[in-house]
Amino acid sequence: MVLANGTILRKRYEIIQLLGRGGFGETYLAEDIEVQLATKPKRVVKRLLPQMMQPVILDLFKKEAATLDRLGENNSQIARFFDYFQENQEFYLVQGFIEGHNLSHEITQGKKLSESYVIQLLSDFLPILAYLHQNQIIHRDIKPENIMRRNSDGKLVLIDFGIVKEMGSVVVSQGQTRYTVSAGTPGYMPIEQQVGKPEYSSDIYAVGVMAIFALTGISPDKLPLDKRTREVVWRQGTSVSEGLANILDKMVRYNCSHRYQDATEALAAIQSLTSPLPTKPSLPPPNLNRRTFCK
Repeated sequence: MVLANGTILRKRYEIIQLLGRGGFGETYLAEDIEVQLATKPKRVVKRLLPQMMQPVILDLFKKEAATLDRLGENNSQIARFFDYFQENQEFYLVQGFIEGHNLSHEITQGKKLSESYVIQLLSDFLPILAYLHQNQIIHRDIKPENIMRRNSDGKLVLIDFGIVKEMGSVVVSQGQTRYTVSAGTPGYMPIEQQVGKPEYSSDIYAVGVMAIFALTGISPDKLPLDKRTREVVWRQGTSVSEGLANILDKMVRYNCSHRYQDATEALAAIQSLTSPLPTKPSLPPPNLNRRTFCK
């Protein structure tokens, strides 16, 4: 049963309306009535399904939520986690509410956007993703619906990390924690992510197919693949410069080792289109303890 409007959680969050339902649970718009302001700040409250209440899942979630909260506190273009709690044997998480619209209102099926729009989109979005990658975070669910354009300044804000769905796939076997399925959205997930081994370049793939979606008007799950190489086939029917096309091709390579390896590298490539003397990007130090699926 969904929460009724007016329900107050934790003596603090008053439910205003149901925003949606999905595989993890329900999403509500709420007001933080504890804040002593005439206009109460709005929050997004998510109620998780009972099957996501295993102790190991909640422990993993809390650890990563704390990391993401810290990142959001230092970067206004990442939606913050404000709170997580249990009430009436149910688990809730609270995020900041972004006043604006998501990019699915701009990037739509059948609508071809200009090359200048796509270059600006990548120039604005890749620095946000680079910040995550430099802090060893893989988003895992990049798509237009998870990128907001904020009304106040027009800037992009990244929301809804794949963490919730990823946590729902955790099992414990013989004392070891593992993932049984991948988190993400069909069409935006490269092969390594589909088998539960995402890399930073998996996020690059998602950004690339989103850009191709904008140029072609063809949603990622409908883009044709070369039967032999499994590479995305997209250039026909579009008017795009060779420079941008080559960058997008590299972003969506089937083999993750052939893509840009993180958002900083991809951003440098995009900047080279508009800057006559691009500076060499400052890459984060490699994580030598990280196992990789890319060969």
